[in-house]
Amino acid sequence: MSGLLYPKKKNCAVRRAEENMEKYKEEFIGFMVDSDVLKFGDFTLKSGRKSPFFMNAGAYVTGAQLERLGEYYARAIHDVYGLDFDVLFGPAYKGIPLAVATVMAISRLYGKEIRYCANRKEVKDHGDKGILLGSGLKDGDRVIIIEDVTTSGKSIEETFPILKAQADVRIVGLIVSLNRMERGLTTEKSALDEIREKYGFGTGAIVTMAEVTAYLYNRPYRGRILIDDTVKAALDAYYAQYGAKAE
Repeated sequence: MSGLLYPKKKNCAVRRAEENMEKYKEEFIGFMVDSDVLKFGDFTLKSGRKSPFFMNAGAYVTGAQLERLGEYYARAIHDVYGLDFDVLFGPAYKGIPLAVATVMAISRLYGKEIRYCANRKEVKDHGDKGILLGSGLKDGDRVIIIEDVTTSGKSIEETFPILKAQADVRIVGLIVSLNRMERGLTTEKSALDEIREKYGFGTGAIVTMAEVTAYLYNRPYRGRILIDDTVKAALDAYYAQYGAKAE
């Protein structure tokens, strides 16, 4: 399939990914592996696709892991969007600890105070009433949405109307940890491209799957080769079938 975001061979796109990858991205790839978040093997995804890799952000469970994760998100947000925004919104439930850890990291790394906000699955009708946790939203707030990974855009379909119902906010963009670079269930575009086209705001990730492959392919990590020729061939076959087309 031509026009794929994910390159089949180590061509110029992969070489550029290797050459241009920033240090924190390389560290984050190792961090995902060390935290047992990123695995290679045979997995069946919710979509029914058979995938040679799997990412489970639910495996970040310790204070030290969440502190580091927040720092990686903070650096990616700084690189992709800058810090000219007001609120970091984490959709329930996985987005809540991500938002909290990241606003703490932004404060620590950059001295910028960003409010965190999240939603409840059910509206609370007593005490701290409403659908929101953390900061409220007000007209004119500039909001970035934070998630672990987006494969279909379904979560944004739920999140977007919640934000717009609370105030006249401007959504600056979405940040995820890993861009899987595979097409959605209904189009040839990636979920991130579909979101950007549909809603008109930016999308970004700490790393892409092409960067992960470029960094780990036939390179020892803690004494192991995680992406050898066999795994690379499985990745190539997967992206030949499911890889998103570049815009």
